[in-house]
Amino acid sequence: MSSAAMTENQGNVGGMIGGVGNIPRNDSIRNVAIIAHVDHGKTTLVDNLLKQSGNFRAGELEKLEGGQHSLIMDSNPLERERGITILAKNCAVTYHSRDGKDYRINILDTPGHADFGGEVERVLRMADGVMLLVDSSEGVMPQTKFVLGKALELGLKPVVIVNKVDRQDQRVEGVMNEVFDLLVDLGQDELAMDFPVLYAVGRDGWCTTKWPVPTDPKPSNLRDAFEAIVKHVPPPQADTSKPLQVLITNIDYNDYVGRIGIGRIFCGRIKSGQQVAVIKHDGTKVMSKVQQLLQFVGLKRAEVDSVEAGDLCALVGLESVDIGDTIADPENPSQLPPIKVEEPTMTMLFRINDSPFAGQEGEFVTSRQIRERLFKELQRNPSMRVENGRTADEFMVSGRGVLSLGILIENMRREGFELSVGKPEVIIRVIDGVEHEPVEELVIDVPNSAVGSVMELVGSRKGELKKMESRGETVSHLVFEIPSRALIGMRGRVLTATQGEGIMHHSFVRFMPLGAELPRRKMGVLISLETGPVTTYALKELADRGVMFVEPGDKVYSGIICGEHNRDNDLTVNCTRLKHLDNMRAASKEATVVLKAPRKLSLEAALEYIDDDELVEVTPKSVRLRKKLLSENERKRAERAKE
Repeated sequence: MSSAAMTENQGNVGGMIGGVGNIPRNDSIRNVAIIAHVDHGKTTLVDNLLKQSGNFRAGELEKLEGGQHSLIMDSNPLERERGITILAKNCAVTYHSRDGKDYRINILDTPGHADFGGEVERVLRMADGVMLLVDSSEGVMPQTKFVLGKALELGLKPVVIVNKVDRQDQRVEGVMNEVFDLLVDLGQDELAMDFPVLYAVGRDGWCTTKWPVPTDPKPSNLRDAFEAIVKHVPPPQADTSKPLQVLITNIDYNDYVGRIGIGRIFCGRIKSGQQVAVIKHDGTKVMSKVQQLLQFVGLKRAEVDSVEAGDLCALVGLESVDIGDTIADPENPSQLPPIKVEEPTMTMLFRINDSPFAGQEGEFVTSRQIRERLFKELQRNPSMRVENGRTADEFMVSGRGVLSLGILIENMRREGFELSVGKPEVIIRVIDGVEHEPVEELVIDVPNSAVGSVMELVGSRKGELKKMESRGETVSHLVFEIPSRALIGMRGRVLTATQGEGIMHHSFVRFMPLGAELPRRKMGVLISLETGPVTTYALKELADRGVMFVEPGDKVYSGIICGEHNRDNDLTVNCTRLKHLDNMRAASKEATVVLKAPRKLSLEAALEYIDDDELVEVTPKSVRLRKKLLSENERKRAERAKE
């Protein structure tokens, strides 16, 4: 991006960064976002910044962590279980610098997974600079390129932190060259020649500006990181003489006070009890009143009387506030550019659960309740889309990828919803009259012994090898470009091909003309003929037919998928069959039968496994695979109709 374009962009966001002239700035505040590829250590670093800030009393951090290995910032139960950041969060600390000044630092933690890119894009609108973490071994990855590109578009300069420098396979010099090349690729030649660099082990809570890391004395804290924020992240523009402008970038909800708008004040000053104008995306103005004004203190929010430009705040009591709205002065209402995020690339059918077991495990089962929940998600997640389906009981939900849609489904089932979802499909765009599909950069780190298997697998799905290099003596780093639709179901196959050792990441690159049809699932499925509990006798008889998804005692119904056939056709079987006893067959004989362990599919694995004529039934207690048409006769009629 050219410097001229960057300056123009800065002006478009209300003088958010940079600019010229004597623009007032609040030198005591720094707003910094932490960005990186998934699992490069952002949240761990933020946690240690919090711990070393001196803003917590003894014992308070242990209470917040909720366990020895928990991360403070990953407070969502799903985040703790999966070890990934899903929701962007912010906190504020007070730092006493080496030059004797006190600074208020707003730290914004962002997700690293490509599926949650919408969270990153809107949070960057609150920042004046970014800290870019790069793993000392993995180096620049697909999401590194995505998040840094978004930051540079907004004029945010990076402070680069090479993290995990204590790894045995670290290659710090090579990683620094990759960062240099990335900045050049993104059109930042001047910045590439001179950018601040820190070397850190976020897990152990230390960083330094020197490489190799000095041993006498050895670094023991993150003070250099705080100093880099103060020195290299510009203070926010804070013109309190201009009319009020607040951009809402996040929405929280409280049962007592309702919706809470979280955002950054770009101009003016806001006070508790003040009358404001809420400017919607379409320019409509809604008059409202700030019932309560909150400021971030550590991980909590404290009620305050007023907050000035340059700082972040939470507004309570505003009517119908949404992400991207501008909170303005009623007498001089002026709208900030609304938040724009990348369009979704994946869509999925959501519908009511109409199986014979519907309503047995869930509390919310109607299409009205599902609709309300999906539209509630839209208010918080700007990268998601919801449209009506072919019937009143169906909805088409679009997002960035299978993981983001899977997280939504998992949250819904934990809230008590029952629903059925279809196979994920990529969104096809028509550009200049030609159908285009999304293409992604796929990065796979594999053991050298599995390179051939992985290249054959990706090649069969129209993947094109762009780069291959060694990472240490035993690992190869492969970079492909591949259609997004080819990635559905890819992760499980890569893990199988590499015996569980492959590490796979992908990120959207561009759209290209729609290619040829891709290979479909090779194996058919075993479909239950009857309704009832699964029996050991029936599974023993079916053992040579394929791999089972159920075990004795599981309840099934006619049309449910109970296993994978070892041939390419679907087969209807009776997995509830009872053994008829007589004087030649003893009931106790079954006690000696040893069955193969069933294959248990996670929610994401089930979504990637199903075919076009199948659904995943999701309830608070169960994840089941089923055919859309439960009756065998209906399925046969549908097959004949295709012919």
